[in-house]
Amino acid sequence: MASTDMIRNEFWRNGPQPGSFYNFPGGKNSEQIGSAKRTLQPIVTGTSVLGVKFDQGVIIAADMLGSYGSLARYRDFSRVSKVNNSTVIGCGGDIADFQFLKSIIEQRVIDEECLEDGFSYTPSSLFSWVTRVLYNRRSKFDPLWNTYIIGGVDEEKTFLGYVDKIGMSYQADSVASGYGAYMAQPMDARSLNKYEVAIVTKDGVEIKSPLTSETSWDIANFVSGYE
Repeated sequence: MASTDMIRNEFWRNGPQPGSFYNFPGGKNSEQIGSAKRTLQPIVTGTSVLGVKFDQGVIIAADMLGSYGSLARYRDFSRVSKVNNSTVIGCGGDIADFQFLKSIIEQRVIDEECLEDGFSYTPSSLFSWVTRVLYNRRSKFDPLWNTYIIGGVDEEKTFLGYVDKIGMSYQADSVASGYGAYMAQPMDARSLNKYEVAIVTKDGVEIKSPLTSETSWDIANFVSGYE
């Protein structure tokens, strides 16, 4: 009996533990293979982004709140970013996903500038690239949980576009993401009175931040359920 146990142990030496995979010597997979992980829902989010064309350019505005669920956790987060002197991008949705894509865009802009070939990202080219990136991630069932507003001026022509997390996109004279898209594009359910505005004209990009709106709760007592 002891001899049988010794043979069994010798045969099983260096084998996989129960419930695990065998690690072949020299193989590339040195760890147990697990299931792929996906973000099921956004954690820290930003709300609406508004974009409007005017006769000489484009304005994109967003507040500076990052909400952790219903908690107004981060009150100084910029969701409007300058890409170059002709293009800006605003984002609603998951803050981490926005930071991820923003870092990629910034590096691609640097790479493009290093080529010194006279070409740079235009609003329409960035809009096209973001659309395809979001559709690609959606097709892998690993979407970036964001909505992007992209605007700018290209050869004195104004551009304003909208892209959501599944790669659905369109262009219009005024666009909005989040709750602002449902309430005639000026209102929001959870936002902050601190905001920033990006203005793009043929002369370049100007970001005004932070701006603050005066608020008053004097009428709160007349709102049913406030008490």
